[in-house]
Amino acid sequence: MKEVVHRILRALNDAGFEAYVVGGAVRDLLMHKEPHDYDITTSARPEEIMAVAAKQNWQSVDVNGKTFGVVVLVIGGETYEVASFRGEVYGEDSHRPERVWYAASLREDVMRRDFTINALAMDTAGQVYDYVGGRKDIRKRRLAAVGNAKERFQEDALRLFRLCRFAGQLDFLPEKKTQDAMPQAFGRVAGLSSDRVVAEIERLLVTPAAYKGLDILVRSGLGNCSCRRKENGAYVNVPIMPEFSHLPDTPQSPPFHVFDAWIHTLAVISYTPADLTLRYAALFHDVAKGSAGIRSIRDGRYTDYGHDRAGARIAAEVMMRWRRNKACIRRVAWLVKTHMKFHYFANTGQGNVVKWLRHEAGSNDFHSTAELAAAVRQATALAVADAKGCRPDANTDGTVSFGKYMEELAGSMPVGTGDLQYDRRVPEICGSRTGDCLRVLLKRVQDGTLANEPDVFADAAERWMKRRST
Repeated sequence: MKEVVHRILRALNDAGFEAYVVGGAVRDLLMHKEPHDYDITTSARPEEIMAVAAKQNWQSVDVNGKTFGVVVLVIGGETYEVASFRGEVYGEDSHRPERVWYAASLREDVMRRDFTINALAMDTAGQVYDYVGGRKDIRKRRLAAVGNAKERFQEDALRLFRLCRFAGQLDFLPEKKTQDAMPQAFGRVAGLSSDRVVAEIERLLVTPAAYKGLDILVRSGLGNCSCRRKENGAYVNVPIMPEFSHLPDTPQSPPFHVFDAWIHTLAVISYTPADLTLRYAALFHDVAKGSAGIRSIRDGRYTDYGHDRAGARIAAEVMMRWRRNKACIRRVAWLVKTHMKFHYFANTGQGNVVKWLRHEAGSNDFHSTAELAAAVRQATALAVADAKGCRPDANTDGTVSFGKYMEELAGSMPVGTGDLQYDRRVPEICGSRTGDCLRVLLKRVQDGTLANEPDVFADAAERWMKRRST
């Protein structure tokens, strides 16, 4: 346990109050992991917590103390949440409790929590208080709701998504009763904020076992639900991810694939570095497979020609619906769109890679050489993961070496005028028309008709200005 957390508990104990570390921090400590943060629960009320903090010369902030009984302590530049024992009851809101009251005991406080592994408490001596079997569930690596799973999900529908996220974060699986209770709370998902739902999905995407949580999300039907967003003073429905519902039933042809489209997608995610952009690209790269207009059978084999371009459109549509960052949307769509092109170049030895890179440099997808090179590096990582997702025993050495070659080429390909290696002679020659001249020179370098060198640019600029003056 962190020393400063021990000091907080001890200060509250010395003032006559019970105090415990509670929730995920205890779970992580029992799993021999360093907790990301510490939550503290105590029998003290908010004003009493603040009085203890004042005696210790700790800064304290009353955060909805009257409503939720939470005080934030600021010690050494770090924040620690201290909450009074409390109980709660839920109403129409799908996430926030309708009424909160101060509880009389630690047991009452932990019984309101979501999963048994998050309902553990620890005191200053390291003694663990487990009223719901959380330690057993940690040993069994399973997610079980506290008490009645249906009631826990009905209370707070965001717990459905938290279950998926914890499956990926901890590499656990839900117990059958808890998973079976999920659909009974789907009606409550419509009242959740799309921002909260997407935040949970993004947190899931970068977890070590993201494939487990995503599999639960899709196969349970949770991804087919809609949440909501307020626009112009009124709520609008926001579909979550129904575009993936067909993939578990979409077969693929051997010998190129040993898995169906959904298991393949999950495998690709598992082989992809835990980078949000790459995980998004892995998630969407085959989303169009099996869809109308894409899936066909040729010579007795399933084919999905054009799934890369269709998948890029779907990725952009979903991510825009989720209101993701435009730059991230653009990169994910590009990675999905080009993943088959990369395989074609790497595996066939055909095609003009330089010409393709020139085309990409001249598109509106990139703003600098560094950005293009980074995208190629990501495309390489996706291609490696895709190959392993097709056949886990695939040798990807050639893909890696080809990717490095492409990245080197991309690193020498100017995308914007700022990537041109010109010197002061060009602005001296062109004056107020320098910008127009540089844009022409950039296009010529991208077309391969001009070298990216200072002397070449000076000569080209002189000729360009002479043509303008005649």
